[in-house]
Amino acid sequence: MIQPTKHTPRWIVFLIDVIICLVSIVLSYLIRFEFRISVEQIHTLRMVVPLVLFIRAFSFMAFRSYAGLIRYTSAKDAERIFLVISTSSILLFLVNFINYSGTEQFIIPNSILLIDFFITTILLVGSRLFYKTVYYTIKNTDIDKDNIIIVGVEQSAAAAKRAIDRDTISNLKVIAFIDPHNQQEGKKIEDVDIYNTYKLDYLLQKHKISKVIIAQKSLDPIKKTKIIDKCLNFDVKVQTIPDATAWINGELSLNQIKSIKIEDLLERPPIVLDKKRIQSYIKGKTVLVTGAAGSIGSEMVRQISKFYPKKIILFDQAESPLYDLELELKESLHFYEFETVIGSITNNYRVNKLFEVYKPNVVFHAAAYKHVPMMENNPTEAVFNNVSGTKLIADTAVKYGVEKFVMISTDKAVNPTNIMGASKRIAEIYTQTLNKSADTNFITTRFGNVLGSNGSVIPRFRKQIEQGGPLTITHPEVTRFFMTIPEACQLVLEAGAMGQGGEIFIFDMGKSVKILDLAKKMIKLSGLTLGKDIQINFTGLRPGEKLYEELLNNKENTIPTYHPKIMIAMVQDYQPEVVFSKINELIGQLSNHNNFRIVSLMKDIVPEFLSKNSIYEDIDRHKKFASDDQPKTA
Repeated sequence: MIQPTKHTPRWIVFLIDVIICLVSIVLSYLIRFEFRISVEQIHTLRMVVPLVLFIRAFSFMAFRSYAGLIRYTSAKDAERIFLVISTSSILLFLVNFINYSGTEQFIIPNSILLIDFFITTILLVGSRLFYKTVYYTIKNTDIDKDNIIIVGVEQSAAAAKRAIDRDTISNLKVIAFIDPHNQQEGKKIEDVDIYNTYKLDYLLQKHKISKVIIAQKSLDPIKKTKIIDKCLNFDVKVQTIPDATAWINGELSLNQIKSIKIEDLLERPPIVLDKKRIQSYIKGKTVLVTGAAGSIGSEMVRQISKFYPKKIILFDQAESPLYDLELELKESLHFYEFETVIGSITNNYRVNKLFEVYKPNVVFHAAAYKHVPMMENNPTEAVFNNVSGTKLIADTAVKYGVEKFVMISTDKAVNPTNIMGASKRIAEIYTQTLNKSADTNFITTRFGNVLGSNGSVIPRFRKQIEQGGPLTITHPEVTRFFMTIPEACQLVLEAGAMGQGGEIFIFDMGKSVKILDLAKKMIKLSGLTLGKDIQINFTGLRPGEKLYEELLNNKENTIPTYHPKIMIAMVQDYQPEVVFSKINELIGQLSNHNNFRIVSLMKDIVPEFLSKNSIYEDIDRHKKFASDDQPKTA
């Protein structure tokens, strides 16, 4: 195997550059005088050459143009050479002008200097490119190489190939480009053939492909998923490249090409936002975000910071994540108009002081307990935080004249089968009913699982794969809706902009995803084989867990909005005096810590709340028997 790893010493590069300058000035004279140089001109050339070489050499040393590794020559190196030659040529023109001022004679004819400028630049850049080409030709003559296919025909695809070619350690060879738009077949990129997407199966079958690199950044998510699925079917590893803004000095490095993530398989077309409408209620306003340190809350803060708020109040009781968010806002986003407040949404004094001091105009209420099994075991805390905490924030918002209050809910609030979902549904009912009598506009947004949120299934699977498994799934048929965190938060902002008060907005979550299929794909993406390298175990549905999530209950319908991904749920209307009385009674029971009494009151407020895989199913059975015992009337 020929593996040239040593680089040419810098003094040799410097010497070669000087020799090129010598050849260039002589050639310039020959061209200028049509290869018929007189004795007098030869005498002049003998004096000119030392001057030219001295100034060129001085420029090389000043700019250190000889210091870069020639086999990594890039556009940046060509720019540097152009700058060096331009500077030294300007110096030569100045010397010429000074001499002419004193003697009325040019040392070197200006036409020769101009010719020399172009020839020197071309020879210096060309010599480096020639060496680079020879180097990689030698390097890539190995027959024992891992074959690579690159998806894409844009500049980023060519950059991915160059990154592979430049690497002296990897044993990779690009054998084909795939044009996802099927328009460039038959053409070549750097002497490698371009194929249409329907040829991918053929290429994967014919050649022993090591990996496929997706380099087309504008690739439609549906096409992208189909390509990845094909590769996984052939047990071929799939990788992707970062955005060009993350490349090092304008060059893509092989180390930056990373394995594709499951999140990439669940991508959807980007959301188009009405930025003017969003900005109209955010710009110049003080915005409070509860639960600001959480997955949704922190992304809400990032999104809001783009719309020129007067100030963002970050409110959470999680100290360390809140500190991390504070550093990110300053160091990464360069946003400084915020205040960090540590506290709980259940602390009456703290919440009132928060509103009194900062007087927020808009509230995004993301704080909540959300883990289904934990809340099933701790119903008192679920109600205390999700119901009583929401009630306190909402009441205080009305008291201090907040303009808009956007509550972030969950699909688990629909036909709830667990305490967490029921507690969020009660919070929805309270704010929806409060909207009738308050000047504050209360708006609810409802969506499913978000990718990568704290405690969600994908980070859990990833951790289990890193530990060698097994992956644990509650049931082989369980499905969930998924949405990326930025996507969900963008829709929350849009819904907040269009909301007039009292609405429950639901989002288009796409198709539900089977968790078992998700686990299998994550295993394949990790380069492992199910049943051989890692196992999947089924643990049974957890208390309160559903097989399928819903976005609407049976009595609800939707009406469309101007945004195709946002709909308004037509939900049941409630009488304020009845709702407020029942919710106050529920909160009043918290101090007794009687779980069955608390859950029973929750079911009274939300009749569709039917427990599953839970000890509280006894309450539903008791109610059914009581109903069956009632006398039937004609």
